[in-house]
Amino acid sequence: MIQNAPIPSDLRRWVSEHLVGVDQVADVSWPKAKSQVWRVSAGGRAAYVKLSPSALDYQREITGYQHAGRALDPGGAPRLLAADPALLAIMSSPQPGLVVRDLPLDPRDEQRVYELAGRALRRWHDASAPATDREREAIGASMAQQADEATTCLDSAGHHLDAAQRALVRCVAEELPQLTRQVPVVYRHGDFATRNWLWDSASGVLGLIDFEMAAHGLAAEEYTWLYGAVWVTRPDLKNAFFDGYGRPLTAEEDRLLHLLTTRLGVSYLHTGLIKKDTVLTDRGRLVLTRLAHQDQ
Repeated sequence: MIQNAPIPSDLRRWVSEHLVGVDQVADVSWPKAKSQVWRVSAGGRAAYVKLSPSALDYQREITGYQHAGRALDPGGAPRLLAADPALLAIMSSPQPGLVVRDLPLDPRDEQRVYELAGRALRRWHDASAPATDREREAIGASMAQQADEATTCLDSAGHHLDAAQRALVRCVAEELPQLTRQVPVVYRHGDFATRNWLWDSASGVLGLIDFEMAAHGLAAEEYTWLYGAVWVTRPDLKNAFFDGYGRPLTAEEDRLLHLLTTRLGVSYLHTGLIKKDTVLTDRGRLVLTRLAHQDQ
């Protein structure tokens, strides 16, 4: 991604067909390689325009918008305004609110936001269509791949871990495939992190954005980032979330979540060591330390 990248000329022409009189364009991409998003405005009207990184991401996002419209409360997600499969372009309405990630909130508001997030995700999951046999096979293959990845990372970076951490990573390889068959399959948002929650304090509405990873998967996968980054040290926010969701994790889901987050942590560590990226290395160490301590 190039910071402040100009909108491509063919995309601008397409935008102008749907939003006449465009007078302002601002690059609002996330600081990651694949993100290409612009805010466009014409007088008092505005929209967001996104170039999907692949045809699969594009189709997932289109399907995600359709699902959001059926599943969420009114105002709970942007509306899809236009789309072009040739350009892999998507235009959506602005979603009121501010990104929750790094948003300063007092504890009461923070707990309310997490409760609303849980409620929104329950509506999203409850509207899931049944997974096909092919989708279930893909889920099983993904979990097997993650189990293998944990073993590879352990072989490479195990000498950077203590005994409790190594034992926990070994559990990922041993237990993950079996647990996969014991937990619910749903249509997932796929990137259910606080960077994709928008909190509008004036209306009290929490909106969800970014559906390019939406697909069938295990419900517990939705919580991996939240668990490793937030809930391990903030059980009050975990409780608020599941109050909103309407049910606690089953024992199998809780164990699966623990192992999936361990896999994420050891992957961070492994990648960080290879790339000499201290941010990833430190993040991996922190996740593994927290989770191994919980198991003792």
